[in-house]
Amino acid sequence: MLFCLIAAVAWGISFPVMGKVLLLIDPFNFTALRYGAVSILMLAILLYKEGGAALRLRGERYMLAWALGSCGFCGYGFLIFHGQQLAGQAGALSASAMIATTPMLTLLMNWAIRGARPSAASFCCIVLSFLGVLLVVSGGELGNLLHQGITASSAAFLLLGAASWALYTLGASFFPSWSGYRYTALTTALGLTTVLLSTFALQALGYIQRPTLAVLPSLVPYLGYMVLIAGVLAVLCWNLGNKIITPNNGVLFLDAVPVTAFAVEALAGTPIASGQLLGAACTAVALLANNLYQRRRLALAANQAKVSCR
Repeated sequence: MLFCLIAAVAWGISFPVMGKVLLLIDPFNFTALRYGAVSILMLAILLYKEGGAALRLRGERYMLAWALGSCGFCGYGFLIFHGQQLAGQAGALSASAMIATTPMLTLLMNWAIRGARPSAASFCCIVLSFLGVLLVVSGGELGNLLHQGITASSAAFLLLGAASWALYTLGASFFPSWSGYRYTALTTALGLTTVLLSTFALQALGYIQRPTLAVLPSLVPYLGYMVLIAGVLAVLCWNLGNKIITPNNGVLFLDAVPVTAFAVEALAGTPIASGQLLGAACTAVALLANNLYQRRRLALAANQAKVSCR
């Protein structure tokens, strides 16, 4: 639970950070720089924790790992931040709110892929949490969402980005023998190939320009956060946490992303409305209620297992 919360808070801060980054460089080149560094660090951590054998892919489902890594890092990195770029600086907070659709998308994907119908309690918690997020980012007035810079095109990119991360998160369950360290490192490295090829293709087509050396020094502090905190720490915590509590439960913590982004804006001097406090409370209650429900369900399952063994 703590691992997933750490990841969500780190990603929540990343949206205001990316608001500054997008004034300096496009999201595609930045994603390539970011995950190039993240990949090296992740592989080094895996090598230290599990040795060279963990890097071998012979006999493993490496094509699936590549596809999931491409979804998680190329799909999410490109689509989410391009959507934020299209939304503009004023729409950054609303862009982070689109991440709150990930829990619902994950449950629906899991239902479609595995036939695992989500419980009514899980749906209720997700709806309550999403309502809280909407109150937070709308300033307590849901009608304000229509005036916060989200156009149809930016919303489409953001929704596809959220779906990409939902699929990546669910994908870990297809590698039950892999540790969280291994899944994180290998999918990052494999996904980086798609990030680089896509970036080079966009440059060749003239859609984006190659970054100049002059802009790199100004990117260093932002890269530091997006690589070390929102990259290595957050993704690793996310996969380790979901390995423990399962993706269906872990994804609900993504609703803390826009709440964190709102908190950062509030600390920067943005006035806080009572409706926003109510929204934050709704999200917190939903997270707590879902956690208690899952604990109770696990306890009941354990008791039933003991009874059946007698």
